[in-house]
Amino acid sequence: MTQPYHAFENLRQHNAVLEDNVQLGSGIQLSAWSNSLDRVTQCSNHHTLSMYVNEGYETYQKTNSGWKNGGGPDRFCLMPEDSETTWDIRNHFSFVHLYCTDAHLRNIAEQIWDRSPAAISLDEKIFSDDPRITQLYRHFLLSSDWKQQANHLMLSTASTLLLTHMVQTYSNVQWRLPNVRGGLAPAVLRNIQAYIEQHLSEPLTLTELALEAGLSEFHFARMFKQSTRQAPHQYVMQRRMLRAEALVKNSSLSLTDIAMACGFSSASHFSNRFKATIGVTPSQLRATGK
Repeated sequence: MTQPYHAFENLRQHNAVLEDNVQLGSGIQLSAWSNSLDRVTQCSNHHTLSMYVNEGYETYQKTNSGWKNGGGPDRFCLMPEDSETTWDIRNHFSFVHLYCTDAHLRNIAEQIWDRSPAAISLDEKIFSDDPRITQLYRHFLLSSDWKQQANHLMLSTASTLLLTHMVQTYSNVQWRLPNVRGGLAPAVLRNIQAYIEQHLSEPLTLTELALEAGLSEFHFARMFKQSTRQAPHQYVMQRRMLRAEALVKNSSLSLTDIAMACGFSSASHFSNRFKATIGVTPSQLRATGK
């Protein structure tokens, strides 16, 4: 989507504070917000998945029978395109929005099931619970720094999984997920591994890797894991860290240059990730001379 998402632009005209934001290569957008003491009406030409992070108990939706609440941490709302909702926000809360279009959902359906639905319509869900959605946004979206390009593969993977779950669970297209048996062909796996090594300095995405393999994102992710016992984002981060460790030990490059060479746009984020993986900071490892 080249035009800004309406729900995003609408919130920016209200009291909402944009805490974080990233638009992925596919055009899907993730935005982290906080808001308080506000009244917002949304009617958009796109879909919005809203996931409550903290509070939300005093967030009310306008209904035909009056104002109703039911929000709270890990509750979610799904607002399909052209649906109109009005919200009265009576206390501070934080939430994450995922914005996508009908084209994104159709692309997911065509990739996974290799057939195109006549139409895709999403169910409206308000103040609902879904452990799968909670797991995905807590484990992937909230645990990573969106500004770091090294995390874009994880974010694109999580977004694809969320859209797949939305189509399968909350739409008129409730087809069973196909079984994916077997891994990538050895030649394809070697090509993908070589591609990853050549592009470790870049913000790799699931779309990019799947395209290189000639597969849908759904099939590529599952077949790659069958072959390597790791999800693509886990494998790529491991390769980034192994290259970083070798460069810290064996090169005279500055730590900032090493961070950039391994796909990190921030030296501090690189140092934190390095310590979490290796056990010491890059500067500590270099100081030991080991």
